[in-house]
Amino acid sequence: SVSAAFWEHLRHLGLQDFPCGLGSWNKSRFDAQTSPRGGQPGQEEAMPLGEESPEALLELLSDWHSPWALPPDCSPQDQHLREMAVLTPELVRGSRVFQVLRSLRIVGKGVEEVDEGLLQLQQLEELILSANRISRITSANLPRTLKVLELCCNAVADLQDLCAQPPPELQHLGLGYNRLCGPSQDKYLTADFWPNLVSLDLSFNNLTDLLGLVSQLSSLQKLRVLVLQGNPLALIHTYRGFLVDSLPKLSILDDIHIGPDERHRFHGLARRPELIRSEARVVVSIGEIRGVPDPSARQQLEVGSEAPVITYSYCVTYKF
Repeated sequence: SVSAAFWEHLRHLGLQDFPCGLGSWNKSRFDAQTSPRGGQPGQEEAMPLGEESPEALLELLSDWHSPWALPPDCSPQDQHLREMAVLTPELVRGSRVFQVLRSLRIVGKGVEEVDEGLLQLQQLEELILSANRISRITSANLPRTLKVLELCCNAVADLQDLCAQPPPELQHLGLGYNRLCGPSQDKYLTADFWPNLVSLDLSFNNLTDLLGLVSQLSSLQKLRVLVLQGNPLALIHTYRGFLVDSLPKLSILDDIHIGPDERHRFHGLARRPELIRSEARVVVSIGEIRGVPDPSARQQLEVGSEAPVITYSYCVTYKF
């Protein structure tokens, strides 16, 4: 579950271990019984023997030579939590971490279930669950504060449960590389479920009904970024032009900016749905074949020759 992966992730961060957390390396800074140490204004306080300054502890977290440094690809949220564990460790002890966590990234951990444990993260705004094994996601288990939900590279085939009680403030929904099939799922991609959606990624699914999908997406008045590449409907000859003209508020389609010239060139195409055909032509060019005899090089047999004739047959299959 996501909760189990989350606790394992916190354990990996070592928020209670040196140089984070509370210990002999910083005990006097957080000892309520210790009276303030005196000193001249402008002078740095001398650290007790065996303790480290906050600056020294933070350097151990950021210096890439340090054995306590996080890998370069770690999330900014992870680094922020570790810095908090040095400066204010009481804020990230136990369940208190739920109150400060705004972003959670669980990628490639084999997660199958989005459980209700996520509801403890009352301030969560960004949830990244890419490259897992999620086939079903229940919206009742998602924090209502979510603004970004990324589910790329999972096995989601049905949006019904996700749309039962979707987070009302969600601005980005990432569903690329899943198993969505149209037109049965198109009805869940409307403003009734996602009134504040700005960015939507549906790339590399099995969406086929361009007209039906556009009729639903047109209700998303705040939508500015749309990714549909990799779906069968993207093979339609008038695909991009039809979308550009049908969704006038769209700024980026398939990672390509929509400029005024392109809008002018495709103006009026949305009113001509008859130009959209549910078929596509694919041209395959074979540059080189090795190991196959060249028929033109075959020697002509003499009339009456008893030499055997060998015939070669080949079958080429293209799988989409």
